[in-house]
Amino acid sequence: MPVPLGEEGAWPYPRGTQRVDHEIEMVVALGAGGCDLDPDVAASCVWGYAVGLDMTRRDLQAVAKAAGRPWDIAKAFDLSAPITPIVPLSQTGSRRSGSIDLTINGTLRQTGDLADMLWPVGGILAELSRYFELRAGDLVFTGTPEGVGPVERGDRLIGRVEGVGELRLRVI
Repeated sequence: MPVPLGEEGAWPYPRGTQRVDHEIEMVVALGAGGCDLDPDVAASCVWGYAVGLDMTRRDLQAVAKAAGRPWDIAKAFDLSAPITPIVPLSQTGSRRSGSIDLTINGTLRQTGDLADMLWPVGGILAELSRYFELRAGDLVFTGTPEGVGPVERGDRLIGRVEGVGELRLRVI
């Protein structure tokens, strides 16, 4: 569900859950790929970046964890990963540092810097390429700063990644 830059999108609260948590993330869009890539080669596969929200049905995730089952139902549901339009690398440059944050109803909930990511983008992609063939068009969410928490119907979310853009959503 791409949300045009500068506009507020409506995000429907998913069915079958009582708690949905937000995770603001920088999203990497690939222009090339491969398997078993070196981190520098993997980093060269980046075509662009977007701002994304990795939404999680946390109550369903807890049930799945307790039962030793996969978390698919908690992470993969309709409209679970809204993003902004992808901004080409030629416009953003490599995003190795810069603020990433999320406010809900005007209150800062998550804040960090891309420089503090546990893995750089090339490292993330190289690790993934050990298990999956990466391909042009793939989107990779890169992780979230501290402060993950629930959203409610009526909340207004504004997620930002410095140099990439801003994602605005209203939970309906």
